[in-house]
Amino acid sequence: MALEELYKEVILDHYKNPRNKRDLPGGELSCALNNPLCGDQITIHAHLDDGRMAEVTFEGSGCSISQASASMMTEAVTGRSLEEAKRLAGEFRGMMEGAVEPDEASLGDLVALKGVVKYPVRIKCAVLAWDAFQEAVSGPGQT
Repeated sequence: MALEELYKEVILDHYKNPRNKRDLPGGELSCALNNPLCGDQITIHAHLDDGRMAEVTFEGSGCSISQASASMMTEAVTGRSLEEAKRLAGEFRGMMEGAVEPDEASLGDLVALKGVVKYPVRIKCAVLAWDAFQEAVSGPGQT
């Protein structure tokens, strides 16, 4: 199987079987954003415990790219320190802007979304959940 096909399979799997797609009662951080061009709506919920992302979930609807990216983001940041999660979010955004060469060692399955860069109108779909996450963790009381 070609690498591009494998990436498509990863994205499709996260879209059809989203991870952590639910409300998070007691989550102290949240942010809702939408992408009017595509109709994507994402709300990120997060629970911090001792400076770590103890749990991150999402709710929403939209295209396969936005939903898969949100699912992948929740898996990627859960368990990381707040600073590690913020750094990963910045690295992901850099990859989507074409400013950072994707590094599978640090990004893991997230490199599957790098193909979206070929379709500039879809980049907003891929980064929507990440933008919501960054706003949630940078809100009042966060650094």
